[in-house]
Amino acid sequence: MSKLAYVCKQFVEDVTGYLEGTLPADVVRLVDAHLADCPHCREYLREMRRVVANAGALSDDDVEQMPADLRNRLLDAFLDRDV
Repeated sequence: MSKLAYVCKQFVEDVTGYLEGTLPADVVRLVDAHLADCPHCREYLREMRRVVANAGALSDDDVEQMPADLRNRLLDAFLDRDV
């Protein structure tokens, strides 16, 4: 994939791997170059980092105390299931 071919849609698909450090080095270089030029993806990355931090701060009790419909909608969203 050339640098010119790397677009925001691809970043959205790669963001989880980027955050987890599981992308190949050549893709990381493309992502880093894209982020240097794209304020929208930099903001998306900041938001994803916040989501990860906030989700990680939830305890099992917090999750258990959520209304069942909210918990199920969140699980559906995270697991990319049909709602």
